[in-house]
Amino acid sequence: MPHVIAWWSVTGPGARESRILPDGCLDIIWKDGRVFVAGPDTTAQIGRPVLGSRMFALRFSAGTGPPVLGVPASELVDQQVPLDALWSSAAVRRLAESSDPMAALTEAARSRWATPDPVMVALAAASSAGRPIDAIAADCGFSPRQLLRRSNAAFGYGPKVLARILRMQRAVGMARAGLPFAAVSASAGYADQAHLAREVRAMAGVPLGSLISS
Repeated sequence: MPHVIAWWSVTGPGARESRILPDGCLDIIWKDGRVFVAGPDTTAQIGRPVLGSRMFALRFSAGTGPPVLGVPASELVDQQVPLDALWSSAAVRRLAESSDPMAALTEAARSRWATPDPVMVALAAASSAGRPIDAIAADCGFSPRQLLRRSNAAFGYGPKVLARILRMQRAVGMARAGLPFAAVSASAGYADQAHLAREVRAMAGVPLGSLISS
């Protein structure tokens, strides 16, 4: 399935809290026999580890998740929703009780898969590259209002918020690679370093320096 990443984790001794940044994606997660959807976030979430906890998940980017789930992403923003609120209890029970959660999640997603909306795939790619929203709308042949409606359904928020989130992701990646913050702000498309600082704090909840040192 394009634009879908499978990931898993087992919490070991010494695991620390983690700050999970918004990224324009949503996840279907199996965690210790419980199955839920982590909707698209607008601010960072704090992961608090429990020793021995197991997680298996599929992460859907480029607006691919809502057709699989059967609801627009705007209904899931900043929420964790039990999957049986969206799918039948019997289907979710099979996932919860599976001896191979990753295989079960993958098969369930494949059975509900729909071809990704090419406009939303293009929107995600162009936003990741830092293209202006008006230029993206023109490329797609949509008015800004049409693009907003499609983006809300696919990502949970409009193209301007999506662009802010993906710009922050670019900036954090540059900072973690060792680029000075002034260079990060210029390269990622911020007005200045103060603008970078405000945006990161607003979405990550901590200053950029604290974020990359944690």
